[in-house]
Amino acid sequence: MKNGILVVLAAASILLLPLLAMQFTEEVRWDLFDFGVAGALLVGTGLTFVILTRKMRNAGRRATIGIAFAAVLIFIWLELAVGIIGTPLSGQ
Repeated sequence: MKNGILVVLAAASILLLPLLAMQFTEEVRWDLFDFGVAGALLVGTGLTFVILTRKMRNAGRRATIGIAFAAVLIFIWLELAVGIIGTPLSGQ
């Protein structure tokens, strides 16, 4: 429960960055849908990591899973933003 709350707080903190950037530049233009998708990605990835690694004692395995999750999250985020591989979901 405590880790889940930390995941939600971390996701909210990360989502403050584009919100603040929108106040200072026209280059960042997110709408409610963008914040919803980004929040779902962040919270979903974080909670999945917490659930899968809850009983793991080996720090090396936890770190490996965390790095893999972070890499997948970044790849999906970049694909949605700029279309690295050109899927229909890309932001182009």
